[in-house]
Amino acid sequence: MRASVLQIDVNEGESVESRRRRVASLVSEQAEADLVVLPELWTTGAFAYQAFADEAEPLQGPTFEAMAKAASDAGVWLHAGSIPERDPEGPLYNTSLLFSPSGDLAAAYRKIHRFGFDKGEAVLMGAGQDLVTVPLPETTLGLATCYDLRFPELFRSLVDAGAETLVVPAGWPERRRSHWTLLAQARAVENQAFVLACGTAGTHAGVPQAGHSIVVDPWGEVLAEAGAGEEVLSVEFDPGKVATTREQFPALKDRMLGLEPPRRP
Repeated sequence: MRASVLQIDVNEGESVESRRRRVASLVSEQAEADLVVLPELWTTGAFAYQAFADEAEPLQGPTFEAMAKAASDAGVWLHAGSIPERDPEGPLYNTSLLFSPSGDLAAAYRKIHRFGFDKGEAVLMGAGQDLVTVPLPETTLGLATCYDLRFPELFRSLVDAGAETLVVPAGWPERRRSHWTLLAQARAVENQAFVLACGTAGTHAGVPQAGHSIVVDPWGEVLAEAGAGEEVLSVEFDPGKVATTREQFPALKDRMLGLEPPRRP
């Protein structure tokens, strides 16, 4: 299976419409990939809190339409990162979109763990409630977003629901980059799953971004890692390695705690 992880530069000064066109063009060029992954809140910037309300869009808004077409043009599964979603019946959400190669919406995931403590996303956006897994022909994806990476119970629940490849779009800050790589490897090792973690490059709202998108295998080995700038990270991996790893080292079978059934939509 081939994945293209698109580490997008979100420097200020580029309009949302211009960035949307640029990213759609990048996605459309990834026809050799099976799966393409974009970062979190790449239209606005994950730390540009003041722009969330103004730039929020309905689920099937302009970013949805542009990314659906890009997925169809390239014939790929596209995890289109996340957008600030405006629910007409409720608050804003940090919502990830996954499109099939035909451009149909395969899944939407509203971020469960909101960052900011008593400000920013934590107070401006609602919390998602549902686990989301999506079966692809080659593997089953489990969806999470950025700050979710710090909460291992979410990932264990995704694995219990069948996930084999964990996809994590993010807008992770440079000042905590060491946590980013450490946690991505930890989630892979403890769940014996692939982790595809896609971050942003550049600086937005005065916050330098970590970049360093990373792909980790079920043994915790780094298969590919980006640098600090905008980059397309391409990697081939064997989804069958998940089953092999879990068979050769069946640690998940020795679990004693937290075995209640996961909550599903």
